[in-house]
Amino acid sequence: MRFSRILPSLAVAFGLATAAQAEDQNKLITILTSAEPQTQLMAMVLTMNAMNAGASAEVLLCGPAGDIALNEAPASATAGQPPKDASPQGLMKMMMAQKGLKVQVCAIYLPGKGADSSVLLDGVTAAAPDAMGTAIIADDTTVMSF
Repeated sequence: MRFSRILPSLAVAFGLATAAQAEDQNKLITILTSAEPQTQLMAMVLTMNAMNAGASAEVLLCGPAGDIALNEAPASATAGQPPKDASPQGLMKMMMAQKGLKVQVCAIYLPGKGADSSVLLDGVTAAAPDAMGTAIIADDTTVMSF
């Protein structure tokens, strides 16, 4: 008899837990280090599509990929690529402006360049390693790395 009372309760509890999880927004962190423009653009394309599907997202740019965030970015970051003539920096800037994408450079990027934050696009900041480390290991976060 007890079993017959527990099973319906478990089914209801499981259904409520599943519904609550479905309402939580997926979180995506894209870590981009590649110097290859096509890889950089694909990272932005996948991030944009994840946001279009309902995820919140942020991008961490390290090493040569950090150059995408420069006011005076190299041509590889700004040149349009087929099939839609999009560039890594152009797509990143569009997502920042239209979708609220958070973009950060690795904490050691600016010191490594001998520069300060004035060289970065508006809205791009240096990541705090402790905060980024916590975000990366959060249970509700997916990490893509390129």
